[in-house]
Amino acid sequence: MSSIQNDGLFRTVVKTLSPFIPQVEKPKKKITLTNKLIWTGIALLVYLVMGQVPLFGVNVDPATDPLAFARVIFAAQQRTLLELGIGPIVTAGLLMQLLKGSDILKLNFRDPNDRSLFTSATKIVTIIVIVAETLLYGISVYGGATPSGYHLTVLIAQLTAACIVIMYLDELVQKGWGLGSGISVFIMAGVAQAILWSLFNPLPIPNGEELSGLIPFMITSGMEGHIGDSVLRSAPPAPVPNMPSLFALGITAGILALLVYVQGIHVDIPIVSTRYRGFTATYPIKLLYTSNIPVILASALMANALFIGQMVWINYNPNNDNPAFNLIAQYDAETQNPTGGLFYYVTAPRSFEATVADPVRAIVYVLFLTTIVTIFGRLWVELGGLSAKAAAKNLLDADVQVPGFRRSESSVESLLNRYIPSVTIIGGVIIGLLASVSDLFSVFGTGIGLLLMVDILVNYYNLLVREQVDVHMPKLASLLGRS
Repeated sequence: MSSIQNDGLFRTVVKTLSPFIPQVEKPKKKITLTNKLIWTGIALLVYLVMGQVPLFGVNVDPATDPLAFARVIFAAQQRTLLELGIGPIVTAGLLMQLLKGSDILKLNFRDPNDRSLFTSATKIVTIIVIVAETLLYGISVYGGATPSGYHLTVLIAQLTAACIVIMYLDELVQKGWGLGSGISVFIMAGVAQAILWSLFNPLPIPNGEELSGLIPFMITSGMEGHIGDSVLRSAPPAPVPNMPSLFALGITAGILALLVYVQGIHVDIPIVSTRYRGFTATYPIKLLYTSNIPVILASALMANALFIGQMVWINYNPNNDNPAFNLIAQYDAETQNPTGGLFYYVTAPRSFEATVADPVRAIVYVLFLTTIVTIFGRLWVELGGLSAKAAAKNLLDADVQVPGFRRSESSVESLLNRYIPSVTIIGGVIIGLLASVSDLFSVFGTGIGLLLMVDILVNYYNLLVREQVDVHMPKLASLLGRS
């Protein structure tokens, strides 16, 4: 009874608030691929420009950067309008997916009205998360870096407005004006930008004369007869923890090649349409079945834990003289990096030298990240609607069946259970190992960033293939869309 009442309350609240929230209208006619690419490019350009606009009202750098660990994942830039990047939007989206997958929201996604209701609810929750996160982040991080309460209020308003603009840019792309997802484009651009900056940054390192980018450094060191210095660049003094090197470039290339290879591994289950006679296809179960959602969840958890740890340390243990708090975390007063305690061992050394200097920390970090990514992968399968039971229902709802098996959920579910639990665990271990080991050797764009970029590029390749089929063989595309 209470479940029905909660569902009715949910529908009432969403329907009441939806008219007050602006929507991006879907295009009234079909958008060509060229125009989709143009609109996607415009959305990306606006996003990149926002990343170059500094926040008004901040006169000094904040004492810490609690999002440093997740900047690449959230496509964020400190002290700009992209301070929080896509973080609040991703958080709200994951929350709604969990509510959907756990059946807390009783919605029939074959009903257009329920799908529209879910979209409106997601936007409402996103706005709530944006306001909550900007308030908490602004007060906690920039409270001491603004000259007055007025400046802090203006700063929070900037962060809130910027996140809402990002939300509508993503909606613009997803509603059919662009191609794919705006969030995916922003993440991919952020990782690509980090890789290019590691290669071509012409600026010197902070408090030094050595050029940051690998290519400019190779040119200058080659002119001086020290080209060998670029193979394994020594970590300079703080605040720069490590520098791009040929060794890191080689590891980056190897990880990219391995990711592309692993992305292509899958088990194909033959299916036939019950609606269109003679139509056959395959249902692929990828080795990386849960994609990169588990690693995003794990990264968000660790970023929040580090943020809380830094706040506790600043307020209660700034001199590292409290034995109880020292067990949780100790930080360097100048660099704000963990130097001891639990948080020290669950964060990546992020350089070859640091890994060699403290191999125990490196091993603990790899085991920790791999374990939590695998656990989150298993949870996401159950709560994100990817379980064998949910997949079997989706197949039958799409009017297809597996040859040789009865057209019933239990029969198809038993077949899928042979593969999905296994690939979930194996895929989680692979993703966790690739992400954690990559971070140990300072790969360009971070290990998690490379995972996200490759996954997004593969998805966009598939999107482009479908767009080409739609252009040249519209009848086939229509059939595939209905089946």
